[in-house]
Amino acid sequence: MTTATIRPGDRRISPVFVGILAVTAVTGWATWTGFAEQPGLAVFLFVTAAWVVSLCLHEYAHARTALHSGDISVGAKGYLTLNPAKYTHVLLSIVLPVIFVIMGGIGLPGGAVFIERGRIRGRWRHSLISAAGPLTNVLFAAVCTAPFWLDALDGVPRDFRFALAFLALLQVTAAILNFLPVPGLDGYGVIEPWLSYNVRRQLEPLAPFGLLIVFALLWIPSLNAVFFDVIDTILRALGISDFDSYCGFELFRFWQTAEICSVSP
Repeated sequence: MTTATIRPGDRRISPVFVGILAVTAVTGWATWTGFAEQPGLAVFLFVTAAWVVSLCLHEYAHARTALHSGDISVGAKGYLTLNPAKYTHVLLSIVLPVIFVIMGGIGLPGGAVFIERGRIRGRWRHSLISAAGPLTNVLFAAVCTAPFWLDALDGVPRDFRFALAFLALLQVTAAILNFLPVPGLDGYGVIEPWLSYNVRRQLEPLAPFGLLIVFALLWIPSLNAVFFDVIDTILRALGISDFDSYCGFELFRFWQTAEICSVSP
């Protein structure tokens, strides 16, 4: 077994991650019960903490898949602890994604784990390692939207419903962005093992700028409209209305909550 040399401490869940889970649970409870004096603040903390949890799970999925594919170095690097500080850089992996959530309601892909690809044999394994992260976002989105597509919203408080809708929007945007076949993103990592050496060599210099290129393109109004039309179509297929996702975003930005969201349609 390739995992035999992994020390028990390399797998121990980080107290930092446990603390983030606790914040998610407490603020989720406050959102559900209406206990918080400022509901928007509770939604902001709940969604932010849950989003950070999803970022950690995304990177953990990469690392765990790499471990079982042959890269036992991920344990010593701390990738199996779910500690957000271990995933590349706190600024790139946590702070910037949260800022983008606040600014535009877009699930910015977090950093990345450094996989020693030379330890891994087989193109399918390389592709699966890259796909594992965004597939985690897909699973997270399925959980968030379950009450909607299962028609199980009876008894779910309005603010909690809005929060789930917005959190689902973030997961869907993160999954779509991550799956784009652009150098530097997971989607490219899925197809890269199947490309010729010359093509990979030509595209490699673009990897540090891939995400910047994508967001520059999203600033083009027509492309931005197409992107969010796709997001809205997916969310509606999952039972989430435009009103729910819009109010989730507005409630998340509690400092400027829209009055229309104070009354359910």
